[in-house]
Amino acid sequence: MSIKRADGITESERYLKVLCDRTFLSLWSYSGVYRDQISGGRTDGKEVCDLLVVFENHVIIFSDKDCQFPNTDRLDLDWNRWFKRAIQKSADQLWGAEGWIKKSQNRLFLDRSCTIPFPIDIPDLSTANFHLIVVAHDNSSRCQQELGGSGSLMINTSIKGDAHYVNENDDIPFFIGDIDPNRTFVHVLGDTSLDIVLGTVDTISDFVSYLTKKERLLRSDAVVIAAGEEELLAYYLKNINEENGEHDFVIPLSCDEQIQNLVFDEGHWDDFSQSPERKAQIAADRVSYIWDGLIESLSNHVIEDTQFFTTHPSVKEIEPLLRFLARESRLARRNLASALSGLIASAPKNMRTTRYSSPTTSQEPYYVFLTLPQFDWMTYEQYREIRRNVLEACCSGVKLKFTDAQHIVGIATEPGFDNEGRSEDAMYFDATDWTEEDAARAIEICEKLGILKNPNMFSVHDQEYPLQKPVRQTINSKVWNSP
Repeated sequence: MSIKRADGITESERYLKVLCDRTFLSLWSYSGVYRDQISGGRTDGKEVCDLLVVFENHVIIFSDKDCQFPNTDRLDLDWNRWFKRAIQKSADQLWGAEGWIKKSQNRLFLDRSCTIPFPIDIPDLSTANFHLIVVAHDNSSRCQQELGGSGSLMINTSIKGDAHYVNENDDIPFFIGDIDPNRTFVHVLGDTSLDIVLGTVDTISDFVSYLTKKERLLRSDAVVIAAGEEELLAYYLKNINEENGEHDFVIPLSCDEQIQNLVFDEGHWDDFSQSPERKAQIAADRVSYIWDGLIESLSNHVIEDTQFFTTHPSVKEIEPLLRFLARESRLARRNLASALSGLIASAPKNMRTTRYSSPTTSQEPYYVFLTLPQFDWMTYEQYREIRRNVLEACCSGVKLKFTDAQHIVGIATEPGFDNEGRSEDAMYFDATDWTEEDAARAIEICEKLGILKNPNMFSVHDQEYPLQKPVRQTINSKVWNSP
């Protein structure tokens, strides 16, 4: 059955949906989620949040408030009124939504009538990570008018709770700290920072990694002051930790030094966004959006129930396969999309061609990319069935050759980019319970089809910022070409 996804009610909610669909992709991002509310003997739907993203053990809840910033001769009064309506009220709604989701995971719906269940399982609460985000509009122009700068809300973690409300003579508005230190942290994005953040860390893994490390920083013992969200983001993206080679808020310390105040002033974002390294990264990343397009194409068929063939009819059963693809970072997508598009472009149109990509860590899958032409003797139905069977055989061949393989994902399509009406097959091959009988069957079919016979191996090395020296973040993988 197809899934009806809401578009949002207000213009700002519709815009937020567009941004979130682009970053989190449509299978995991839903506007206008409702809960059933029994009242007077009937069930009424009550909106839980403006937008909900569920991916693996991450739950991201958005509240979008487009409240007009008052314009009187009292800036303190204008700020206090706007903060209460746009931020405090949204934060309260987010905490309420979080509480409901934790209490009643199976009572979420996509429609007000509560007839279409939320299609993605809420993660186990023992491992779930909740991220709460207020999107507050209409403050940027007043902020620029009063203080200059980008118009982004500033950050000061010494401000907690009711201290956000300012006095006429003592305090400066437009600072956000910790709305309630005793509850789940609330991120606040304004008109300026919303586009910057969702347009820069624009995969689910990159986004939640930033949020997680930002939450840890802002709730550390140090007082953190930043000229805007974008200044924090730029510093994060320019630095890599030594522990696992990930972006982080790396603070240089001497052995006996304890930081009490951290200040991220203006200039980090301009320096980062205008640097040759960032521009080279944007150019290098263009190919990676082929991977996003592949995920969206497969997801849309799931959402609209238009798959040509499926072994599992429900979204919850198909979602784990697509989750492997969507879990990849922007840098990893660049590497994978290059391998896939390179195969499609170079594959002969009269024979099967296969490319295999190895993971960089044991938690990641091996990938199999297959192109197979439709020969004249095949009907289209025969072609799609044969292609699926060959793809499954290629996946089993990976397990034979690489005994450490636990998860194998296969993608099959036609050769050449001049194909009209291109189709894709996607397959997840679970090799965690591989038996001797499985191996025997795989050997037989791989021998028959000549799978992974004398593959041509080459290494792929890429770095996040192609012009950067020394190299900060890189990806290394091995790729095999095979008939």
